[in-house]
Amino acid sequence: MKRGEVRWYKFKKPDKKRPVLILTRDSILEYLGEVTVAPITSTIRNIPSEVILSKSDGMPADCVINFDHIQTVSKKKIGSLITTLTHEKLREVCAAILFSIDL
Repeated sequence: MKRGEVRWYKFKKPDKKRPVLILTRDSILEYLGEVTVAPITSTIRNIPSEVILSKSDGMPADCVINFDHIQTVSKKKIGSLITTLTHEKLREVCAAILFSIDL
């Protein structure tokens, strides 16, 4: 598991299994039981706190990473790898995070 990977995660009901982006820095991942993630959703609102992903990014359908709902979750519930974001896409991620926390 590494920062920038999109992986499956099973959220508690009433939510469902959905992709998440790993945000925790690589150097600490092996020591933690939890990781910080941003959920990915097919609900696209076209706002600055989202980053659009598509098939060209390795996703099965168009979707967005939602940085208004960043969470820390159990590392044990992180599932299989879907894709890894490019450096260019990670730059968009940084901008969206800064917007979402109003820095």
